[in-house]
Amino acid sequence: MMIKKPFTILPLALALLGPISSSPGLAAPTPAAVPDTIAGTVRQTAPAIYRFTIGDAQITALSDGSVPLDLHQLLRGVSAQTIDEILARSFLANPAEASINAYLIDFNGRRILVDVGAGDLFGLGNGGRLLEALAAAGAAPETITDILITHVHSDHSGGLTKAGKIVFPRATVYAGGADIRFFSDVANAAKSGIDKRFWTQTEQTLTPYVTAGRVKPIDTDGEVVPGIRAELQPGHTPGTAFYTLTSKGQSIVFVGDVIHAGAVQFPRPDVTITFDVRQDEARAVRKAAFTRFARDRMMIAAPHLPFPGVGHIAADGSGYRWYPIEQTDREPMKERLKL
Repeated sequence: MMIKKPFTILPLALALLGPISSSPGLAAPTPAAVPDTIAGTVRQTAPAIYRFTIGDAQITALSDGSVPLDLHQLLRGVSAQTIDEILARSFLANPAEASINAYLIDFNGRRILVDVGAGDLFGLGNGGRLLEALAAAGAAPETITDILITHVHSDHSGGLTKAGKIVFPRATVYAGGADIRFFSDVANAAKSGIDKRFWTQTEQTLTPYVTAGRVKPIDTDGEVVPGIRAELQPGHTPGTAFYTLTSKGQSIVFVGDVIHAGAVQFPRPDVTITFDVRQDEARAVRKAAFTRFARDRMMIAAPHLPFPGVGHIAADGSGYRWYPIEQTDREPMKERLKL
Protein backbone atom coordinates (compact mmCIF):
# COMPACT_ATOMS: atom_id res chain seq x y z
CA MET A 1 0.00 0.00 0.00
CA MET A 2 1.43 3.36 -0.99
CA ILE A 3 1.26 6.45 1.14
CA LYS A 4 -1.55 8.69 0.01
CA LYS A 5 0.72 11.51 -1.13
CA PRO A 6 3.99 10.07 -2.45
CA PHE A 7 6.74 12.64 -2.28
CA THR A 8 10.33 13.09 -3.32
CA ILE A 9 13.06 14.43 -1.12
CA LEU A 10 16.63 14.50 -2.51
CA PRO A 11 18.34 17.42 -4.25
CA LEU A 12 16.34 19.17 -7.00
CA ALA A 13 13.12 17.50 -5.87
CA LEU A 14 13.19 19.69 -2.79
CA ALA A 15 11.77 22.42 -4.99
CA LEU A 16 8.56 20.42 -5.16
CA LEU A 17 8.03 20.62 -1.42
CA GLY A 18 6.85 23.40 0.84
CA PRO A 19 8.96 24.92 3.61
CA ILE A 20 11.18 22.39 5.34
CA SER A 21 11.23 22.28 9.11
CA SER A 22 14.40 21.79 11.11
CA SER A 23 15.11 20.47 14.57
CA PRO A 24 17.20 22.55 16.96
CA GLY A 25 20.23 21.40 18.90
CA LEU A 26 23.30 19.32 18.13
CA ALA A 27 21.91 15.97 19.23
CA ALA A 28 20.12 13.93 16.59
CA PRO A 29 16.32 13.97 16.92
CA THR A 30 14.32 11.00 18.13
CA PRO A 31 13.34 8.95 15.05
CA ALA A 32 9.98 10.08 13.73
CA ALA A 33 7.20 7.67 12.89
CA VAL A 34 7.03 7.74 9.09
CA PRO A 35 4.44 5.88 6.99
CA ASP A 36 5.91 2.80 5.36
CA THR A 37 5.57 2.98 1.57
CA ILE A 38 5.00 -0.73 1.08
CA ALA A 39 3.03 -2.14 3.98
CA GLY A 40 1.15 0.99 5.02
CA THR A 41 2.43 0.51 8.57
CA VAL A 42 4.50 2.80 10.77
CA ARG A 43 8.07 1.79 11.50
CA GLN A 44 10.66 3.04 13.93
CA THR A 45 14.14 1.59 13.90
CA ALA A 46 17.28 1.72 16.02
CA PRO A 47 20.35 3.48 14.62
CA ALA A 48 21.86 1.30 11.90
CA ILE A 49 25.59 0.59 11.66
CA TYR A 50 27.57 -2.24 10.05
CA ARG A 51 31.32 -2.79 10.46
CA PHE A 52 33.75 -4.58 8.17
CA THR A 53 37.42 -4.37 7.31
CA ILE A 54 39.45 -3.68 4.19
CA GLY A 55 43.05 -4.56 4.98
CA ASP A 56 44.00 -2.47 8.01
CA ALA A 57 41.03 -0.12 7.63
CA GLN A 58 37.93 -0.54 9.77
CA ILE A 59 34.89 0.75 7.93
CA THR A 60 31.52 1.38 9.54
CA ALA A 61 28.51 1.93 7.32
CA LEU A 62 26.20 4.49 8.93
CA SER A 63 22.53 4.97 8.08
CA ASP A 64 21.32 8.56 7.93
CA GLY A 65 17.81 7.20 7.32
CA SER A 66 15.86 6.79 4.12
CA VAL A 67 13.40 8.69 1.96
CA PRO A 68 10.79 7.70 -0.65
CA LEU A 69 11.49 8.62 -4.29
CA ASP A 70 8.83 8.99 -6.97
CA LEU A 71 10.74 7.25 -9.77
CA HIS A 72 7.99 7.99 -12.30
CA GLN A 73 8.78 11.65 -11.88
CA LEU A 74 12.53 11.46 -11.39
CA LEU A 75 13.94 8.87 -13.78
CA ARG A 76 14.66 9.87 -17.37
CA GLY A 77 14.82 7.78 -20.52
CA VAL A 78 12.33 5.18 -19.31
CA SER A 79 8.52 5.06 -19.14
CA ALA A 80 6.51 4.78 -15.95
CA GLN A 81 5.13 1.46 -17.18
CA THR A 82 8.62 0.04 -17.68
CA ILE A 83 9.69 1.32 -14.27
CA ASP A 84 6.77 -0.48 -12.65
CA GLU A 85 7.54 -3.70 -14.53
CA ILE A 86 11.20 -3.61 -13.47
CA LEU A 87 10.35 -2.78 -9.86
CA ALA A 88 7.84 -5.62 -9.70
CA ARG A 89 10.60 -8.13 -10.53
CA SER A 90 12.29 -7.08 -7.28
CA PHE A 91 9.02 -7.08 -5.30
CA LEU A 92 9.09 -3.28 -5.15
CA ALA A 93 6.68 -0.54 -6.17
CA ASN A 94 6.79 3.18 -6.81
CA PRO A 95 7.59 5.29 -4.80
CA ALA A 96 10.78 3.40 -3.97
CA GLU A 97 12.70 3.89 -0.75
CA ALA A 98 16.24 5.25 -1.06
CA SER A 99 18.80 4.85 1.70
CA ILE A 100 21.06 7.70 2.72
CA ASN A 101 24.32 6.01 3.68
CA ALA A 102 27.56 7.49 5.00
CA TYR A 103 30.79 5.71 5.88
CA LEU A 104 33.16 6.02 8.84
CA ILE A 105 36.75 4.94 8.23
CA ASP A 106 39.34 4.34 10.96
CA PHE A 107 42.62 4.07 9.08
CA ASN A 108 46.23 5.19 9.41
CA GLY A 109 45.57 7.03 12.65
CA ARG A 110 42.74 9.09 11.17
CA ARG A 111 38.97 8.99 11.58
CA ILE A 112 37.34 9.81 8.24
CA LEU A 113 33.76 10.27 7.10
CA VAL A 114 32.68 9.76 3.50
CA ASP A 115 29.61 12.00 3.17
CA VAL A 116 27.57 13.23 6.13
CA GLY A 117 23.93 12.72 5.18
CA ALA A 118 21.14 15.28 4.98
CA GLY A 119 21.36 16.81 8.43
CA ASP A 120 18.16 18.70 9.23
CA LEU A 121 17.60 19.93 5.67
CA PHE A 122 14.85 17.43 4.82
CA GLY A 123 12.87 17.87 8.03
CA LEU A 124 12.30 15.56 10.95
CA GLY A 125 11.79 11.93 9.97
CA ASN A 126 13.54 12.14 6.58
CA GLY A 127 17.22 11.42 6.97
CA GLY A 128 19.16 13.34 9.58
CA ARG A 129 20.11 10.29 11.68
CA LEU A 130 23.87 10.35 11.16
CA LEU A 131 24.65 11.61 14.66
CA GLU A 132 22.60 8.77 16.14
CA ALA A 133 24.53 6.27 14.04
CA LEU A 134 27.88 7.83 14.97
CA ALA A 135 26.95 7.59 18.64
CA ALA A 136 26.03 3.92 18.20
CA ALA A 137 29.43 3.41 16.55
CA GLY A 138 31.19 5.11 19.46
CA ALA A 139 32.47 8.02 17.36
CA ALA A 140 31.96 11.53 18.70
CA PRO A 141 31.80 14.32 16.07
CA GLU A 142 34.89 16.01 17.53
CA THR A 143 36.97 12.88 16.83
CA ILE A 144 36.46 13.14 13.05
CA THR A 145 39.67 14.31 11.36
CA ASP A 146 38.66 14.33 7.69
CA ILE A 147 35.41 14.45 5.68
CA LEU A 148 35.38 13.34 2.05
CA ILE A 149 32.32 14.73 0.25
CA THR A 150 31.49 12.81 -2.93
CA HIS A 151 29.56 15.81 -4.24
CA VAL A 152 27.95 18.97 -2.88
CA HIS A 153 24.31 17.91 -2.81
CA SER A 154 22.38 18.41 0.41
CA ASP A 155 21.89 14.71 1.18
CA HIS A 156 25.69 14.31 1.21
CA SER A 157 26.81 17.58 2.81
CA GLY A 158 23.78 18.68 4.86
CA GLY A 159 25.09 17.05 8.03
CA LEU A 160 28.10 19.36 8.15
CA THR A 161 26.13 21.84 10.25
CA LYS A 162 23.32 21.74 12.78
CA ALA A 163 21.26 24.84 13.54
CA GLY A 164 23.88 26.82 11.64
CA LYS A 165 26.77 25.53 13.76
CA ILE A 166 29.73 23.41 12.65
CA VAL A 167 29.17 19.79 13.73
CA PHE A 168 32.72 18.48 13.16
CA PRO A 169 35.04 21.10 14.69
CA ARG A 170 38.35 19.29 14.02
CA ALA A 171 37.61 18.01 10.54
CA THR A 172 39.07 19.12 7.23
CA VAL A 173 36.48 18.88 4.45
CA TYR A 174 37.50 17.69 0.99
CA ALA A 175 35.23 18.13 -2.05
CA GLY A 176 35.56 18.59 -5.79
CA GLY A 177 36.72 22.11 -6.52
CA ALA A 178 34.32 22.36 -9.45
CA ASP A 179 31.41 21.61 -7.09
CA ILE A 180 32.54 24.15 -4.53
CA ARG A 181 32.82 26.87 -7.17
CA PHE A 182 29.60 25.90 -8.96
CA PHE A 183 27.41 25.82 -5.86
CA SER A 184 29.04 28.88 -4.29
CA ASP A 185 28.08 31.19 -7.16
CA VAL A 186 24.32 31.74 -7.11
CA ALA A 187 24.45 33.06 -10.69
CA ASN A 188 24.83 29.42 -11.75
CA ALA A 189 21.28 28.72 -10.56
CA ALA A 190 19.74 30.75 -13.37
CA LYS A 191 22.30 29.54 -15.91
CA SER A 192 21.70 25.87 -15.14
CA GLY A 193 17.97 25.94 -14.48
CA ILE A 194 18.55 24.13 -11.18
CA ASP A 195 16.57 25.16 -8.13
CA LYS A 196 18.19 28.01 -6.20
CA ARG A 197 17.73 26.10 -2.94
CA PHE A 198 20.95 24.19 -3.75
CA TRP A 199 22.93 27.38 -3.40
CA THR A 200 21.15 28.39 -0.21
CA GLN A 201 21.93 25.01 1.30
CA THR A 202 25.59 25.21 0.28
CA GLU A 203 25.79 28.58 2.02
CA GLN A 204 24.27 27.01 5.12
CA THR A 205 26.38 23.85 5.31
CA LEU A 206 29.71 24.34 3.53
CA THR A 207 30.43 28.06 3.96
CA PRO A 208 31.05 27.86 7.75
CA TYR A 209 33.90 25.43 7.06
CA VAL A 210 35.24 27.64 4.26
CA THR A 211 35.22 30.60 6.64
CA ALA A 212 37.06 28.52 9.24
CA GLY A 213 39.70 27.56 6.64
CA ARG A 214 38.76 23.89 6.85
CA VAL A 215 37.86 23.16 3.21
CA LYS A 216 40.32 21.76 0.67
CA PRO A 217 39.11 21.68 -2.97
CA ILE A 218 40.06 18.68 -5.09
CA ASP A 219 41.01 19.71 -8.62
CA THR A 220 43.18 16.78 -9.72
CA ASP A 221 43.10 13.03 -9.17
CA GLY A 222 45.38 11.80 -6.42
CA GLU A 223 45.76 10.89 -2.77
CA VAL A 224 43.75 13.13 -0.44
CA VAL A 225 44.56 11.40 2.86
CA PRO A 226 47.04 8.55 3.35
CA GLY A 227 45.71 5.43 1.65
CA ILE A 228 42.69 7.08 -0.01
CA ARG A 229 42.75 8.39 -3.57
CA ALA A 230 40.25 10.78 -5.18
CA GLU A 231 39.17 10.38 -8.79
CA LEU A 232 37.11 13.18 -10.31
CA GLN A 233 34.08 11.93 -12.25
CA PRO A 234 32.07 15.00 -13.39
CA GLY A 235 28.55 14.43 -14.65
CA HIS A 236 26.17 13.97 -11.77
CA THR A 237 27.63 17.26 -10.55
CA PRO A 238 30.59 19.22 -11.99
CA GLY A 239 32.89 18.09 -9.17
CA THR A 240 31.70 14.59 -8.31
CA ALA A 241 34.52 12.41 -6.96
CA PHE A 242 35.03 8.71 -6.30
CA TYR A 243 37.27 7.80 -3.34
CA THR A 244 39.29 4.56 -3.42
CA LEU A 245 40.73 3.13 -0.22
CA THR A 246 43.50 0.56 -0.62
CA SER A 247 45.14 -1.47 2.15
CA LYS A 248 47.08 -4.74 2.03
CA GLY A 249 46.01 -5.48 -1.52
CA GLN A 250 42.31 -4.89 -0.81
CA SER A 251 40.27 -1.96 -2.09
CA ILE A 252 36.86 -0.35 -1.86
CA VAL A 253 35.50 2.52 -3.96
CA PHE A 254 33.06 5.04 -2.50
CA VAL A 255 31.11 5.95 -5.61
CA GLY A 256 28.71 8.71 -4.57
CA ASP A 257 25.65 9.06 -6.78
CA VAL A 258 26.75 7.01 -9.75
CA ILE A 259 23.49 5.16 -9.00
CA HIS A 260 20.26 6.06 -7.18
CA ALA A 261 17.60 3.47 -8.03
CA GLY A 262 19.43 0.17 -8.11
CA ALA A 263 16.42 -1.96 -9.07
CA VAL A 264 16.05 0.06 -12.28
CA GLN A 265 19.51 1.39 -13.08
CA PHE A 266 21.45 -1.86 -12.72
CA PRO A 267 19.49 -3.58 -15.50
CA ARG A 268 19.15 -0.24 -17.33
CA PRO A 269 22.37 1.80 -16.78
CA ASP A 270 21.29 4.14 -19.59
CA VAL A 271 18.54 5.55 -17.33
CA THR A 272 19.43 8.89 -15.74
CA ILE A 273 17.80 10.86 -12.94
CA THR A 274 16.69 14.45 -12.61
CA PHE A 275 19.46 15.07 -10.07
CA ASP A 276 22.14 14.57 -12.76
CA VAL A 277 23.37 18.07 -13.60
CA ARG A 278 24.87 16.84 -16.88
CA GLN A 279 22.69 13.99 -18.07
CA ASP A 280 24.86 12.65 -20.90
CA GLU A 281 28.05 12.79 -18.86
CA ALA A 282 26.41 11.13 -15.87
CA ARG A 283 25.17 8.29 -18.10
CA ALA A 284 28.65 7.83 -19.60
CA VAL A 285 30.31 7.84 -16.17
CA ARG A 286 27.88 5.20 -14.86
CA LYS A 287 28.36 2.90 -17.85
CA ALA A 288 32.16 3.17 -17.73
CA ALA A 289 32.24 2.73 -13.96
CA PHE A 290 29.98 -0.33 -14.01
CA THR A 291 32.10 -1.92 -16.74
CA ARG A 292 35.27 -1.35 -14.70
CA PHE A 293 33.78 -2.44 -11.37
CA ALA A 294 32.39 -5.65 -12.86
CA ARG A 295 35.55 -6.46 -14.81
CA ASP A 296 37.88 -5.86 -11.85
CA ARG A 297 35.51 -7.36 -9.24
CA MET A 298 35.81 -4.18 -7.20
CA MET A 299 33.93 -3.68 -3.96
CA ILE A 300 31.90 -0.47 -3.98
CA ALA A 301 30.00 1.58 -1.40
CA ALA A 302 26.99 3.52 -2.68
CA PRO A 303 25.03 6.09 -0.66
CA HIS A 304 21.54 5.29 -1.97
CA LEU A 305 21.53 1.50 -2.32
CA PRO A 306 19.82 -0.42 0.49
CA PHE A 307 21.83 -0.16 3.71
CA PRO A 308 24.75 -0.77 4.09
CA GLY A 309 25.08 -0.11 0.35
CA VAL A 310 28.26 -2.19 0.05
CA GLY A 311 28.89 -5.01 -2.41
CA HIS A 312 29.87 -5.96 -5.95
CA ILE A 313 28.26 -5.71 -9.35
CA ALA A 314 28.48 -8.22 -12.17
CA ALA A 315 27.54 -8.08 -15.82
CA ASP A 316 24.12 -9.59 -16.53
CA GLY A 317 23.13 -9.52 -20.21
CA SER A 318 22.98 -5.90 -21.35
CA GLY A 319 22.87 -4.70 -17.76
CA TYR A 320 24.25 -5.56 -14.35
CA ARG A 321 23.30 -7.32 -11.14
CA TRP A 322 24.00 -6.24 -7.55
CA TYR A 323 25.54 -8.61 -5.00
CA PRO A 324 25.43 -7.12 -1.47
CA ILE A 325 28.30 -7.73 0.93
CA GLU A 326 28.03 -10.97 2.88
CA GLN A 327 27.13 -9.87 6.38
CA THR A 328 28.66 -11.59 9.37
CA ASP A 329 27.74 -11.42 13.04
CA ARG A 330 30.62 -13.13 14.82
CA GLU A 331 32.63 -11.82 17.72
CA PRO A 332 36.36 -11.89 16.89
CA MET A 333 38.17 -14.75 18.65
CA LYS A 334 40.62 -12.39 20.34
CA GLU A 335 37.67 -10.68 22.02
CA ARG A 336 36.28 -14.00 23.22
CA LEU A 337 39.65 -14.95 24.71
CA LYS A 338 39.50 -11.83 26.90
CA LEU A 339 36.36 -13.10 28.63
